Amino acid sequence: MTGLRYVYAVCRPFDAALQAQLTGVAGAPPKLLTHHGLVAVVSTVPEADFAEEPLRYRTADGDRLAATERAHHAVIDALTAVTTPLPLRPATVFRDDSAVRVMIEEREDDFRRALDRLSGRVEWGVKVYLEERGKDDEGTRRNAEAFAGRLHRALSRHAEDHRLYTSSNLFDAAYLVTREDSEQFVELVDRTNSDVDGPRVELTGPWAVYSFFGSGTGRGPRT
Repeated sequence: MTGLRYVYAVCRPFDAALQAQLTGVAGAPPKLLTHHGLVAVVSTVPEADFAEEPLRYRTADGDRLAATERAHHAVIDALTAVTTPLPLRPATVFRDDSAVRVMIEEREDDFRRALDRLSGRVEWGVKVYLEERGKDDEGTRRNAEAFAGRLHRALSRHAEDHRLYTSSNLFDAAYLVTREDSEQFVELVDRTNSDVDGPRVELTGPWAVYSFFGSGTGRGPRT
């Protein structure tokens, strides 16, 4: 491999194959770099575009940044289908494989603790929108907020953890759910959405555990 190493995620070794035609940032297929019993998912990116100075311009360019993030999250999504990846921040780039190995060693304890806690789990996003407004807008919003609170309490009983976010929506949260409990979680959201007038519930996922891995990765592709 030549060029710089772009790192998408860290995970444990897995047997399933990634999609045959999966491509990552800059069009290169992702590869698995194993070190100390952990796997860094990497691809090669051109130094002319991803060295420190050009990368600074790239992340300041909205269109280029968006393209990088789409390719980054596509690889994360493919990994989530076969294992539990710990997503790294988009545009995480190292000089070579040796530098990636050093990163793994430096963060090995954190990675292992996170994988112990998060393996076999996915993230579901739930948002509540207030679409219909009656004559009593304030009363309508109060009722919708009360509904969102009840929904959150119900969903929390089927989740191991959650994160609440401030946004323009009436309610915006991420839930950490085991794969085994995900079907029941989705059914609860669907059932709630069909039974309520006014507020609209939007469910997204399953995603990688963006909100629950403490690496500053943000919320992933659904923001």
